[in-house]
Amino acid sequence: MAACRRVQPLLLLMSVCLLTVEALKPPPGFGNVLPPAVAMHQQLKAAILNPGNNAAAAAAAAAAAAAAAASSGSQTRRSSSWKLAEEQACRDDVTRLCPKHTWTNNLSVLECLQDKKEDTEIASDCNHLLWNYKLNLTTDPKFESVALEVCTSTMLELKECADEERGKGYLMSCLVDHRSNITERQCHQYITKMTSIVFSDYRLICGFLDKCREDIDTLQCGSISVGEKDLHSQGDVIACLERALVRETEQQDKAHQIKDQCKKSIMRVAELSADDFHLDRYLYFSCREDRERFCENTQVGEGRVYKCLFNHKFEEAMSEKCRNALTTRQKLIAQDYKVSYSLAKACKADLRKYRCNPDTNMPRAREARLSYLLLCLESAVHRGRTVSGDCQAEMLDYRRMLMEDFSLSPEIVLHCRGEIEAHCSGLHRKGRTLHCLMRVARGDTGKGTVDNLCQTALQTLIQSADPGADYRIDRALNEACESVIQTACKHIRNGDPMILSCLMEHLYTEKMVQDCEHRLLELQYFISRDWKLDPILYRKCQNDASRLCYTPGWNESSELMPPGAVFSCLYRHAYRTEEQGRRLTRDCKVEVQRILHQRALDVKLDPELQKRCMTDLGKWCSEKTDTGQELECLQDHLDDLLLACRDVVGNLTELESEDIQIDALLIRACEPVIQNHCHDVADNQIDTGNLLECLVQNKHQREMNEKCAVGVTHFQLVQMKDFRFSYKFKMACKEDVLKLCANIKKKADVVICLSTTVRNDTLQDLKDQRVSLKCRKQLRVEELEMSEDIRLEPELHDACKKDINKLCSSVPYGNAQITECLKENKKQLSQVCHHKIFKLQETEMMDPELDYQLMRVCKQMIKRFCTESDAKNVLQCLKLNKNSELMDPKCKQMITKRQITQNTDYRLNPVLRKACKPDIPKFCQSILNKATDASELEGQVISCLKLKYADQRLSTNCEDQIRVILQESALDYRLDPQLQAHCSNEITRLCAEEAAAQEQTGQVEECLKNNLLKIKQEECKTEVLNMLKESKADIFVDPVLHTACALDLKHHCAAINPGRGRQMSCLMEALQDKQVRLQPECKRRLQDRIDMWSYAAKVAPAEGFSDLAVQVMTSPSKNYILLMIALAVSVLFLIGLLCGRITKRVTRELKDR
Repeated sequence: MAACRRVQPLLLLMSVCLLTVEALKPPPGFGNVLPPAVAMHQQLKAAILNPGNNAAAAAAAAAAAAAAAASSGSQTRRSSSWKLAEEQACRDDVTRLCPKHTWTNNLSVLECLQDKKEDTEIASDCNHLLWNYKLNLTTDPKFESVALEVCTSTMLELKECADEERGKGYLMSCLVDHRSNITERQCHQYITKMTSIVFSDYRLICGFLDKCREDIDTLQCGSISVGEKDLHSQGDVIACLERALVRETEQQDKAHQIKDQCKKSIMRVAELSADDFHLDRYLYFSCREDRERFCENTQVGEGRVYKCLFNHKFEEAMSEKCRNALTTRQKLIAQDYKVSYSLAKACKADLRKYRCNPDTNMPRAREARLSYLLLCLESAVHRGRTVSGDCQAEMLDYRRMLMEDFSLSPEIVLHCRGEIEAHCSGLHRKGRTLHCLMRVARGDTGKGTVDNLCQTALQTLIQSADPGADYRIDRALNEACESVIQTACKHIRNGDPMILSCLMEHLYTEKMVQDCEHRLLELQYFISRDWKLDPILYRKCQNDASRLCYTPGWNESSELMPPGAVFSCLYRHAYRTEEQGRRLTRDCKVEVQRILHQRALDVKLDPELQKRCMTDLGKWCSEKTDTGQELECLQDHLDDLLLACRDVVGNLTELESEDIQIDALLIRACEPVIQNHCHDVADNQIDTGNLLECLVQNKHQREMNEKCAVGVTHFQLVQMKDFRFSYKFKMACKEDVLKLCANIKKKADVVICLSTTVRNDTLQDLKDQRVSLKCRKQLRVEELEMSEDIRLEPELHDACKKDINKLCSSVPYGNAQITECLKENKKQLSQVCHHKIFKLQETEMMDPELDYQLMRVCKQMIKRFCTESDAKNVLQCLKLNKNSELMDPKCKQMITKRQITQNTDYRLNPVLRKACKPDIPKFCQSILNKATDASELEGQVISCLKLKYADQRLSTNCEDQIRVILQESALDYRLDPQLQAHCSNEITRLCAEEAAAQEQTGQVEECLKNNLLKIKQEECKTEVLNMLKESKADIFVDPVLHTACALDLKHHCAAINPGRGRQMSCLMEALQDKQVRLQPECKRRLQDRIDMWSYAAKVAPAEGFSDLAVQVMTSPSKNYILLMIALAVSVLFLIGLLCGRITKRVTRELKDR
């Protein structure tokens, strides 16, 4: 036994040495086990010198010699013609079990009896005869001499075998160990034949019995006494030890601790039986029928039968006993890759090339592990190194094997035992248990998640199997997604890593099926936690990751780098500007964006987000379970989140603002709008906020569906929480914000701050504006976007929330409809909301471009009439063209609304306010004294200015503006707020038909004038009288009269400038002049006006000398009145003169006295 210990301890050689005399002493009747030297030599020599000599003949000769030895003693047969089939102990069994043509060949008989069916018994005497026969066959020096003759060339190549001591079985042990390197055909056949003999009984294996005796007894794996067990039980002993080794590795309860020397022997036996499944006697007998059923045409050798059986392991027809035996062997392969002959052979050169062979500094258990081998070779593949096709094919098979059966990973069995029992029992086939554990780890079961050790074990297994490189490795995913791949990803080569990316792009689409969706998300959960598991990302970004993120190698790990940390580092660098430096390469950035687009579909695919926001997700978003809702929920509650979660959500939102395509669900929903209106910016590989801006601008196109509109609006609302969330605004204005609006975070506040600065600089006519030009341009974009939805102006929305619920609950958001509703119900608003709406209107009137409804409804009319007008004069331009035949009716209606609004308060008419700046405090100060910022003046100031216009006391600029207002309100009574307020009942009673007319052309005003005597309300009567008074000042203020007298004005008063009653006086003089013939309608209308003015003068006498003077100057009898006044003055003068002379004479007489 000392010689056996000379074999290297890490590679236990298979020996066919002589066992101890006590253990191998034959029973009486079988004679001496050692054959006479002469007979053996003659038999072997005859075989070798035979001209037809080959390996089989040599083995047969050796068999004959062994047979002679086995039957020597009392018997005298020594010749080479001795036949095993003729021995009395075995004659009946051979005749019964073996085909007749095999009887003459001792080795064929031996193979037949060894491979008998499990339920077939052979006589114990025959069993023991076979044992001695095999023992003599494998230990006699003459047998070794046959091997030397057959393996001449091999012995020259394998010097370590040539140097072995003869007669101890070491030569055969060495040849068996190196049989994979033997190229000599005869030698290989000879060794293969002898190996099957050796593996038929564990007691024939050199040293195995000594090293494992105690473990065999302790585990009760079988008896070591000769004859007590049949041939089949000898395979059971090794299988029993293998199962015990697996239990120990998995740290199962009450697992026996096998001695290290025995462990090595067990693994070595498994390794040496990897070539031919016949050599694993337990598996051979367990799977004999299954082999015939599934692998009938599979050729024996090089582990092909093993692989075939592995591939059919989970078939329904596979027997449970065979399946268990296969699983045990797979577990041994997982512990030592050399137990797989095909894998060890195919990858031998690559293992040496990439230094994946055992390292003396590491424990063998790690080096030999299948996972270590896979990680090492996968690392080479991912680094772009060449790994042979055969090796990659073998790796693919075993990666698939690991994914199919979780029990092949001892760490999974050990650390995930509780989770499997609680959630995944009965699902072990075809990778279902593994996916169940993934689902639990994701938290999809609603019953908690896995612990850290189980999570780590799962992550390690996924990295070893590397399904990201080839989806087919994951059988559960492959089967679930087959239909989706055939329809959505059929353009991609089968097995390409882009298949997974394609599936992610079709997640939550019509082409996706539910089962595939679940399996895909379960796998992506783990791939997202290790950037290396996405092969395309790793290939394009490995240099950037090493340079910027200091990442370890592919098959290395770092405890200092938490899950997802590398990818987080990459996407932070992906969106850096050139000024910030240390940017990603273009190819890497494209891949990072691809991953971001895919992972934004589910918060659980972002490890950092899930880790930091777990508490907030449970607190705020527990009911938000639909696709994409969790992230939206976190964004909605951004201000309420914990600091760590807020930072992560903020960073992700900031990235989305630059590249909205990260929000894949939104992009899908908006596909029609993008195709029709935004395809130019969408086609850019790198977005800079342009696509989102385009979507906002086209939010109300007919292609815009509800999902897209809601998504775009949601992101706009999120942007209001922090100006950094608006990428273009942030980039254009960040310096201005730091300088002028420091410490302001919310976008709405920043916009107000900057716009206020711009307005103040403009009002002060500063040459150098404090806000930069590029910021002013982007600020205008932001202001326009905010005007579209009241929710984008948080201060206004908060102030009016109750009013919205009360007055506009049925009005949808968007298109500024809520804002318009509040404007229309302004009189019913609360004081706070009323004030905010008034301020909003004031701003819109100063800058009509911010009036979203006006700009939307009148968009085409602005293009038609106002292309050359400044943006701030758009409303003025529209008002001038309001009565054009080409004016759109809807736009005309909107213009009228804005005119009504302007006439309620002079502050809402910036042109009037500027023109009448000196006149308003001069004539209307009493009204201003009563005014407050929170309430409108309801047209009082404008009415005041109208009266002063009639008195011809206004400045020229103010007079021009009031004339325009008078002309507009004369055509539409709704533009006169005082008239509408005081005469609404009278209009309903007296002029209902005229008021109902769709087109207002002054009919209501004319009706009120004609029914002046019927008006009961004094305030209304006063307003009508004021209208009459105003009409004296200018004929344009009286549209009915102006229309009737248009031709007469042209013929008789063309040279007279309008205003100050000049044209009206001209017509009156023409009326008095009998030589002038006016149009009948004009003459009738003028006479009516004279009657009205006369009545007005009676019921509304002049309030002062100025009013009297105005009435005289505007009276049709002006010349007569002036003549009478002059005559009266002359009479008074004469009387005064006369009285003065009389007084003077009397005074002189008194003095003379």
